[in-house]
Amino acid sequence: MYRPSLLALALAACIGSATATEPLPHSPGAPYAATGLADRIVLTPGANPAREMAVTFRTDSRQTSSHLQLAPALDGPQLEKRATLVEGSSQPLDTENGAARYHQVRLAGLQPDTPYVYRVKGAEGWSEWLQLRTAAQGFKPFRFIYLGDTQNDILSIASRSVRQALHATASPALVVHAGDLTSQRDDLVHDDEWGEWNQAGGFHYAAVPQVVAAGNHEYVDSLNPDGSEGRVLGPHWAKQFALPGNGVKGLESTTYFIDYQGVRFIVLDGTAALDLDTLDRQSQWLEQRLKESQARWKIVVTHQPLFTCARPEDTGPLKAAWKPLFERYKVDLVLQGHDHCYSRVSNENGRAAAKKARAAGKVQGPVYMVSVAGSKMYGLNDRARRQPDRSAEDTQLYQTVEVLPTRLEVRSFTASGTLYDAFDLNRDKQGRNRLSEPAGKLPVERFCSGEAGPDQLPCTSRSKSL
Repeated sequence: MYRPSLLALALAACIGSATATEPLPHSPGAPYAATGLADRIVLTPGANPAREMAVTFRTDSRQTSSHLQLAPALDGPQLEKRATLVEGSSQPLDTENGAARYHQVRLAGLQPDTPYVYRVKGAEGWSEWLQLRTAAQGFKPFRFIYLGDTQNDILSIASRSVRQALHATASPALVVHAGDLTSQRDDLVHDDEWGEWNQAGGFHYAAVPQVVAAGNHEYVDSLNPDGSEGRVLGPHWAKQFALPGNGVKGLESTTYFIDYQGVRFIVLDGTAALDLDTLDRQSQWLEQRLKESQARWKIVVTHQPLFTCARPEDTGPLKAAWKPLFERYKVDLVLQGHDHCYSRVSNENGRAAAKKARAAGKVQGPVYMVSVAGSKMYGLNDRARRQPDRSAEDTQLYQTVEVLPTRLEVRSFTASGTLYDAFDLNRDKQGRNRLSEPAGKLPVERFCSGEAGPDQLPCTSRSKSL
C-alpha cells in the first residue's frame, strides 16, 4: 500500500492537495473547476429503493440553495408542468480547482416500480431532465453491474471498462463499486480524480443508482492530536454520495444496507475495520443485518478481499470475523476489489476440490469474487492458479449479475467485451445453492509469463508484498 509522508497526508486531508514538495499534476487544461451549471450528478438508492432515492450534485459557490425538480416520467415533453420542487442541503468544498458547493437532495414517498424524471439547478440554469426508476416493492428479476477498482487512469483507461459495462448491459438496475473509485493520493490532484470518475460514468451515474463501498484510497492519512498517524475519510466521499445512513454507528458514511427487489446488499468498510478498530462493531452490525433479513438473496460488498489473489496472505482479521457469518447466514456473493487481479473462489481448498464437490452435488456456500476495472495491475500470488476456480492478471474486467427467482447468473467480461468467466448459483426448494458453470469454451486464463503479458506485450502487473 502506498504511504506518503505524514506532512503530505496531513495537507491532503485538509484540502485534498498533493505532496508538500511536488504538487500532483492537474488534468490537461484543468477542466474540473465548478461552474454555474450543475455537474457530478450521482443517484444513490435509499434503504428502501422502492420509496427512497437520493441525488447529489456540485455547483460553483454562487448556488447556495439546493433545488431539484421531480416529475412523473411523462411520454410527452411538458415535464416542467408536472414538476414539484424539492429542496435539499449543501456544503462547501474548497479544492485545488477552487470553491464549490456539493448539494444533496433526498427523495421520499416515491411510488414503487415507477419511472420519474428530475433535474437540478445551478446559478446559470437547470440541468437536463434525467430519468430514474424506483425498485419494485417485492421480488422482481433485475440485473446489475459490479466493478472493481477504477482508481488509476480513470478517464483514459478505466472508463473503457465502465462504459463497455453500461453499453453492453441492457437496463442495469444498479452499479456496484467495490471501492478505490479514485486513487486520491498519487495520481492527479484529488478533485481532478473525482472529476474523471464522474466523467467516466457520465449521465449513467445520474440515472442508475450507484452502490459504493469505500476502499483504502477513499481515506487519507492524517495526524492524530497525540502526533500518531491516523486515517480520515477523504473530503469528497460523504459529499459525493448521499448514502442511506443506516450503518454502523459512527460509520454511516461507509457502511449501510439496501433491500432491492428481493436482494439485501450489505456494504462494509474493510479499511475502518482493519485500521480504525471498528471490526467488532461492524461484525455485530453485520450479523444483525443478516439475521433479520428475509431477502431471497444476500450480497456483501467490501473492498479488501477475504481470499487474496495478489497479496501473499489472506486478510486474516476480516476472514476470521466475517467468513463464519457469511456461511452461517447463507450469504450468496461477496464482491471485492483491492487486489487488482481477478479471482473467483467457491471452495477454500482450491479449484480441484471445488470441481469434486460440484460433481458430488454438494451445497455451495458463499462465492468470493475479486475484480479490477482500472489500469493498475498486481501479479498473482502463489495460490491464485490453484485456489480460485478461475483467475486472471493484467486484465481489465467488469461483471454482470442477473437476479432471478431461483438463480443468480454471474458473468465476467474483459474490457473488450469477451466473456471470461461464467457461473450460476441455482437455488433448490430447500433454499440451498449449487454452483454450475454453463459456458462452453472460455478463453484460456490470462497470466503473465515472466516479463511477457497475456496480450503479447510487456506484463504491467507488479508483485504485491503487503
